[in-house]
Amino acid sequence: MSERSVKFYSCANCPAYCCTYDQIETTAADIRRLARHFGLSEEQARRRFTKPVEGGARRALRHRRDEIFGSACRFLDPERRRCTIYAARPRICRVYPGTPRCGFYDFLMSERRSQDDPEYVPSFRRG
Repeated sequence: MSERSVKFYSCANCPAYCCTYDQIETTAADIRRLARHFGLSEEQARRRFTKPVEGGARRALRHRRDEIFGSACRFLDPERRRCTIYAARPRICRVYPGTPRCGFYDFLMSERRSQDDPEYVPSFRRG
């Protein structure tokens, strides 16, 4: 088994930091997938679930208030810290982090060991 096929992190141990990126980019295919998932037109899904970024040339998922990070993807379940549209999530979410290691996960596990607390989550209020 190659190192590329082994994941050195577990999303189940993370409070969904990747869901708090300011710009969770969406493509036309992502918007189509969301539209199908919710039974909407592509235009309805685009308006309801995304916002323009960089002068409107690109689209990103909308956010809502988050207790841990200040702001997070509107599709993040705030209690379970899991995606509510996992089967319809954007491509960027499907390929994240794109490597066998996740930098935030490594940091989080180090902090939890330092604090001797397996549930510890550093405060990262943004915005």
